Amino acid sequence: MPRSRLFEPLHLGRLQLANRIMVGPMCQYSAEDGCMSDWHLIHLGQLALSGAALLVIETTAVSREGRISHADVGLWNDRTQAAIALTLESIRRWSDIPIAIELSHAGRKASMDVPWRGGMQRPPGRERGWQAKAPSSLSCRPGQIAPKALDRFDLQRIREGFAKAAMRASRAGIDAVQINIAQGYLLHQFLSPLTNQRADRYGGSLPGRMRFPLEVFDQVRNAFPASRPIFAHLCASDDVEVGWTLEQALILAKELEARGCSAIQVSSGGIQPRDSAPAERENLESLARALKAAVAVPVAMTSPLTGYQQVEALVSQGTADLIAMTHTLLNAPRWPWLAAHSLGGRVWMPVQYTHGRAGLFWKR
Repeated sequence: MPRSRLFEPLHLGRLQLANRIMVGPMCQYSAEDGCMSDWHLIHLGQLALSGAALLVIETTAVSREGRISHADVGLWNDRTQAAIALTLESIRRWSDIPIAIELSHAGRKASMDVPWRGGMQRPPGRERGWQAKAPSSLSCRPGQIAPKALDRFDLQRIREGFAKAAMRASRAGIDAVQINIAQGYLLHQFLSPLTNQRADRYGGSLPGRMRFPLEVFDQVRNAFPASRPIFAHLCASDDVEVGWTLEQALILAKELEARGCSAIQVSSGGIQPRDSAPAERENLESLARALKAAVAVPVAMTSPLTGYQQVEALVSQGTADLIAMTHTLLNAPRWPWLAAHSLGGRVWMPVQYTHGRAGLFWKR
């Protein structure tokens, strides 16, 4: 059987991964005042045993007002830091999987209800609702209360919030930080002309719209230990006319690489509500290939594919270096074990489970 590229090791900065499968960040909306709960131990614990090479903690707010919902995980004070540290301590008794965290600010997408209650905006003054802030006073949907435009004091607080969250992540034992510059959240909102209509130095031209995300990246890079990598989750296209484009994303990707970014996860859309299209996966693969051709650092992409050979082909054919799996692993948490068995790779599994397996893909 030909050697599997999916199960070859990969370096992200100084962090060595055993294979090319990453557990992508998946919001659980189950935190209590920003603190991880027992649910996160159950959820992350099973994924830490999956055989994937990297586990990324869900989008984590750097401030209370930066949460998507009242039930988001946060990292803005001692209590939220302690909750993450406790969860990691339990997981690491049984798994040595490297663990990263995605830091984010929701911007105009803040103060929403949890998805299973409709996910609609909870206006200021209502229970568990607050005033959202964004680059410009433009609401996500008709009928919603518009966010307040950020002033220079807000910008300073947010930059400091990202830096302090990175320091807290380091103290909690996190191995890497991923900055969310995608999915229509705050840093992506600065990039897109659809959501950034500022007249100051943080709007207008491409350098102006890139300025704040790059300042945040620099603050996080300076705050997090130099020996641990910083990644970027980057939107490569708004997928709408007159929005953020691939050509602009490639310029930003090169800037991030020059500033010390160790890997880039590519996604698209999110700036405006839209229906999923059948061609979305092919479009994302095209964006990943373009990004991979533009930068030297590894490129990750989220894939909904479940076929072992299909996912293998994404790596072996050069579409991406790392595959971020989300819903696939929710439905099949041991997918990497089965993929390794099918493709002739080797993957870690806990010793407690080895007596029930043939051992073909057990890696000590």
